[in-house]
Amino acid sequence: MTDAVDYAALRARARATWSAGDFAVVGTMLPIVSENLCEYVDLRAEEDVLDVATGSGNTAIAAARRFARVTGLDFVPALLERGRQRATAEGLDVTYVEGDAEELPFPDDSFDVVLSTFGVMFAPDQAKAAGELVRVLRPGGRIGLSVWVPDGVVGEMFRTFVKHVPPPPGVTPPVAWSGEAHLSTLFPGAKVELIRRRLRVVMPSVDFWSDYFRQHFGPTIKAFEAVGPQGAPALEADLKAFAHRNNLSGDGTLVLPQDYVDILIRP
Repeated sequence: MTDAVDYAALRARARATWSAGDFAVVGTMLPIVSENLCEYVDLRAEEDVLDVATGSGNTAIAAARRFARVTGLDFVPALLERGRQRATAEGLDVTYVEGDAEELPFPDDSFDVVLSTFGVMFAPDQAKAAGELVRVLRPGGRIGLSVWVPDGVVGEMFRTFVKHVPPPPGVTPPVAWSGEAHLSTLFPGAKVELIRRRLRVVMPSVDFWSDYFRQHFGPTIKAFEAVGPQGAPALEADLKAFAHRNNLSGDGTLVLPQDYVDILIRP
């Protein structure tokens, strides 16, 4: 049952997962998602904006390009430092704060807009995280989220992980955030709009993709650690088979279509 889930342990596990490797490298493929999300929520100059689980700052930086007053929050200090470096390089003013999506270190009614791209969806206690997004939002404000869908390529990749490394019992899958029915339980009474989008990840080959994610992507790194040397060949084979099955390139390179939804929530 849900009340038996050890959320403190899961938060520690999540922190270790996203601290592994270097998500800033993986995040270089995602800026277009952040730009589209800022457009979708109709972000305006001089609004106070919070980017939750900012990583290395893709969405915080996209908001700052629109002259908003931006705070980016994450629980991985190394990623926050990368975000600071990027903002400085672009001459943008972004405040980066270390913190957890389930315990936002801000007073009530602090922001006009709260954003998260493929971030808050991974919070173990989804109801608590959703409540925090609403708590720090000013009346009349809006929440914008980018969330992977279960029937897309990323959903299939995570199911491949689960085949080899079962998740703790009682935990709701992160991709559940993409469903209107689930959103209605997380944000009761809110007006919710969704639009489905597709991101294309383009790489030299399936082998390159496999090595790249094993080196840089925390969930992949932790999955291989969990299965150990004996289980690694089977996991690698399943991941490569998944990539070949979804590859659209037709020329020996890799083009992975990754479907997700942008969500606009008005509590």
